[in-house]
Amino acid sequence: MLIIEWSLASGWEKPYIKPLENLSLHPASSSLHYAVELFEGMKAYRGVDGRIRLFRPTLNMDRMARSARRATLPPSLGVKKPTKALLYVILSPVGPYFAGGCFSPISLWADPKYVRAWKGGTGDCKLGGNYGSSIYAQQEAMELGCQQVLWLYGEDHQITEVGTMNLFLYWINEDGENELATPPLDGIILPGVTRQSILDLARNWGEFKVSERYITMSDLTAALEENRVKEMFGAGTACIVCPVSKILYKGKHLHVPTMENGPQIATRFLNKLSDIQYGREDSDWAMLVS
Repeated sequence: MLIIEWSLASGWEKPYIKPLENLSLHPASSSLHYAVELFEGMKAYRGVDGRIRLFRPTLNMDRMARSARRATLPPSLGVKKPTKALLYVILSPVGPYFAGGCFSPISLWADPKYVRAWKGGTGDCKLGGNYGSSIYAQQEAMELGCQQVLWLYGEDHQITEVGTMNLFLYWINEDGENELATPPLDGIILPGVTRQSILDLARNWGEFKVSERYITMSDLTAALEENRVKEMFGAGTACIVCPVSKILYKGKHLHVPTMENGPQIATRFLNKLSDIQYGREDSDWAMLVS
């Protein structure tokens, strides 16, 4: 096979021919041509006691199985039924315990001209194609001075996800209740493990209303104007919790007072989850592997 490598430092390198049998991934692989592949994001945490833990790994395995069914893995694209499949598993311990409250807020770009997922699509699965198509919008967000994309959906500009994270809004809702809200799993939202853990914790605390509901940009802007928004944050495996402070929407910068409010709720979730993941607190959510 003809191979030409490229790097930022040198550009295109000299072409060379390499035997196919020496390649780890065959160039005719359906994962390269049709994005028939999936992945999972799961960390291994080295705890304060030196032992290694996984965090709720059965949720990752359940999601992986659902993604595999949706992607028909192993695949058959009408050519022939596959006789082999390849599964990579990389377990890499992450850094030391991260103290809550020492995390920086991010700014978001919200524009309906790009969508992350759509009804009938694969937005609820962990497929690489979902992420590759989002890079262009992420680049435009950064050119506009924002760090992540706030993905909108539909004519009413429903808030869905932020970057590659699930989104949470802690506010005083239309009925005057303290509420933690996140978009529902309607087929375009990824069922994140951190998302589920935050919902489970909040419902167990029983201190405020917890909802999986639709929130539009008009709902958010009205709440900001009426000083009803307390905190807004993303949630995912990589960051655990990431506060939001600004949103660029329709050419205007909206200030979200997350940091002015502590952020008490976001920090509380971060500390609680980190304590479990790093072994500071015993929980059946943590699986010891060494």
